[in-house]
Amino acid sequence: MIVIGIDPGIAIVGYGILEKKDGRIVTLCYNCIFTSGKDKNTPERLEEIYSALSRLLKEYKPDCMALEKLFFARNVSSAMNVAEVRGVIMLAARQHGIPVTEYTPNRVKQAITGSGKADKRQMQDMIRRLLSLGEIPRPDDAADALSIALCHIHSVR
Repeated sequence: MIVIGIDPGIAIVGYGILEKKDGRIVTLCYNCIFTSGKDKNTPERLEEIYSALSRLLKEYKPDCMALEKLFFARNVSSAMNVAEVRGVIMLAARQHGIPVTEYTPNRVKQAITGSGKADKRQMQDMIRRLLSLGEIPRPDDAADALSIALCHIHSVR
C-alpha cells in the first residue's frame, strides 16, 4: 500500500509518500510544493499546486491519500485559502482515482506520539524515529505530511 500524506497551504504544500510492504514502512519521498504570492495570483498558485501534485500522483501511483482536515481558523482569509487548496488537492486525487481520508491535527498527534497535545518538536522527533530517518525531515510541512501519511497507515491496519 502506498500512501501520500498532504499538509495543505497556499504558500507551501507539504507531501510525504510512504509504502507499507511486507509489514515494513518505507519512506519513498517527501518535500514541499512552494508557490510564490509575490508575482502570482491565487488561481495561478492553485494551478501550480494542482500540476505539481498531479505529477506526483502519476509518478508514485498512491493507493490512497491522507489529508489534514481544516477544522477551525482564527484568520478567515487564511482559512479560505487553505480551503481552496484542499479543494484542488481533492480534485487531483479524484481525477486519479485515489480515495481521500481526512485527519484532524489532534488525531495525527495522537497516532504518532500517543498524545493529542504533542508539540511540533515532539512530532518531528517521533516521525524521524518511527520512519528510521537520519534526521528530522525538513521543511516542517514535509514532516507534517509524513505524520499524516503514517497516521493513515496506523488507522487502516
